[in-house]
Amino acid sequence: MMHKDFLPPGLTMAEENQRLRAIVAALMDRSERGQSPSRPAGQLQHVVALEQQVRSRTRDLAETLDKLRIANSRLSQAERMAVRARNILTDALEAMREGFALFDAQDMLVMWNSRFCAGLPDLRKRIGAGLAFREYVHLVSQSPYLHLPEDQTRAGWVEQRLDSHRRKNVNFIVPLKDDQWLQVSEQRMPSGGTAVTQTDVTPMVRTEREERAKLLDEQAQMVRATLDHIDQGVAIFDAKARLAGWNRRVREMFLPPVELLAIGTPFASILQDLSRRRQLGQGRVAQLLMQWVQGPPYRPPLSLDITQDDGTILHLSAQAMPDRGFVMSLTDMTKERGAIAELHGLNETLEARVRERTLELETARDLAERANTSKSRFVASASHDLLQPLNAAKLFLGSLSTTRLDAGQARLTERISSAFGSVEQILGALLDISKFDIGAARAKPEPIALGPLLDRLSEEFSPIAQAKGLGLVVMPSRAVVLSDAIYLKRILQNLMSNAIRYTASGRVLVGVRNQGARLRLEVWDTGPGIPPDKQSEIFQEFTRLAPNASTGMGLGLAIVEQACALLGHPLELRSEMGKGTVFRLTVPRSRMAVPDPVVAAAGQDAARSPLDDLLVLVIENDASVRAAMMDVLEHWGASPLEAANLAQAEQQVAELGVAPDIILADYLLDDGESGIDVVAQLRSRYGAIPAILITANHSPDLAQRAESAGLMLMTKPVALRRLKRVLQQAMQQRALPDSNTDAAPQAGDYSYWLHMAPR
Repeated sequence: MMHKDFLPPGLTMAEENQRLRAIVAALMDRSERGQSPSRPAGQLQHVVALEQQVRSRTRDLAETLDKLRIANSRLSQAERMAVRARNILTDALEAMREGFALFDAQDMLVMWNSRFCAGLPDLRKRIGAGLAFREYVHLVSQSPYLHLPEDQTRAGWVEQRLDSHRRKNVNFIVPLKDDQWLQVSEQRMPSGGTAVTQTDVTPMVRTEREERAKLLDEQAQMVRATLDHIDQGVAIFDAKARLAGWNRRVREMFLPPVELLAIGTPFASILQDLSRRRQLGQGRVAQLLMQWVQGPPYRPPLSLDITQDDGTILHLSAQAMPDRGFVMSLTDMTKERGAIAELHGLNETLEARVRERTLELETARDLAERANTSKSRFVASASHDLLQPLNAAKLFLGSLSTTRLDAGQARLTERISSAFGSVEQILGALLDISKFDIGAARAKPEPIALGPLLDRLSEEFSPIAQAKGLGLVVMPSRAVVLSDAIYLKRILQNLMSNAIRYTASGRVLVGVRNQGARLRLEVWDTGPGIPPDKQSEIFQEFTRLAPNASTGMGLGLAIVEQACALLGHPLELRSEMGKGTVFRLTVPRSRMAVPDPVVAAAGQDAARSPLDDLLVLVIENDASVRAAMMDVLEHWGASPLEAANLAQAEQQVAELGVAPDIILADYLLDDGESGIDVVAQLRSRYGAIPAILITANHSPDLAQRAESAGLMLMTKPVALRRLKRVLQQAMQQRALPDSNTDAAPQAGDYSYWLHMAPR
């Protein structure tokens, strides 16, 4: 049986030896007392074995004790060496001229020398092992020896100090009381701890300040103040690439050692320090800067971005100066680039939304445009179809009004004529709106004498104003403007019609004011006025201020606004509730002459003469319209000839043997014939006969074709008073001794005599 069988486990060698000695002593005592007489030899043998084990264990114990003594001796020697090394390190730290402190990876103070915080004596007793770095900064910020600038708070200094502590390497200056200056340098160690060095740089700062004060004159001081107040870091180097000046932002951006920011420091030394402290980020920034500095004197500017390890983005610009020096400026673009990146993301999101919304709006717009175009075309087509029978009805009414009628029949005829006039106005407004909607409206600016135009408007609206008990004053004018005659007349008609319609008492005034190179046509009324919140709505289609008004569809001002936009005539509205409204239309003066007033006067005199012996050829395929026109012309004293097509027209002229004085031709005839072609054929055979093209087609293209063919264009329903004036002018022209009816018609002049024809 081995001794391990009766010894408990976990005993040390000394305890095992002690137990074995006790067992041997007990066995020897039993042998001497004779407790086991039956087995003396076996017991003796057992005792001998135990004694050998005791000796073996004793030797092992002795060897272990020797090793332990050696280890303890070495440990003591190591402790002595460690104490000696610590004393040497302490002595070395104490021998340093700078204050020194060491913080571990957990930012706890573990070592410092007596010069640490020497400039802050109130902190000396509060500094001890285990002091947290944040608490240390807080203690410094509360020290009365810390002398911060007036624009910096102690809380702000703490925030700035802790922010700089996050960097691996940092250098900065701490201002102390009594013009003392302390440079603090922090160096992050591989273990994660931080070594803090404090250097008294008061003499250096004072010396530098004195030297700079000596070198800087008043202008330089102004430049320095300017540089120190800009947000960019600026460093100036002379022709030998030595530092000649800098501002405070350079120090704030790079936190270099004080000795580097000194006049005369080589650029290479500054670049080497920035590279060592990893202030230039990744890439070949240092190499590019050195290559540029060492380049030719008149090198191009350098511009590059520096991304530092903490994410700060600096934009560097370098510019050579005439004296072969150079200046470098640095701008912190971190916030701007972050904002740009954020805006870029937002922009992409917005662009996607805009594209989606744009597609929706384009689809809706296309649908609306198609619907609007269909509506406008329908209105134009329907109005065109209605104008043909309306024209015939007006012609018959014209003939009827010339016959003898009793009082009742005359009143009935007048009411029917008024009703047809209202229908004509509505259809004309619908046609105008449809042309504007589908973009078919065209303007033809030409010189227009305002006098005759205003006279005709006065004649047209005076009876209407008198019927309402209103005064209508139209001031005379001899001015000539450049505009489209048809649209200008329609604008003034609508403005005057609205003024009379909405004025219950008082008067309506129409006048012209000089505005230098322009004229201002004004229409005043003494109506109820237009509320300010309604002044933009009245120009919308089918909008009326008085919904219960018995006349009008609310299209007049919509036509006025769109016609003014087409002509480029500014329109102004001013209104005062309870006093009245004025519309002002600004039109340019015309530098071109108007037709000879002598001829015009002759035309006006002729307008009051009969049409005796005027030979008029009427070409109209609609028998009822042709018959009505024949009746009107016969009543006016003319001698009309009727034809439905070219063949009948040639037959009538051939039988008579004399060419007509004037031709009235419908545009659309039977079998594909057109009035333009028929007139051209007759002119080719009988000479330049004045001709008027009558049509229900209001398109600008047809007006252009008629003008090119030397035809005057009249739209249905034909205004009989206007037609009569034109025929009278034709008769007067025929009576002039120097008239030449064989001259070829010219485009735009309506065969010479139509110069005086009102359009």
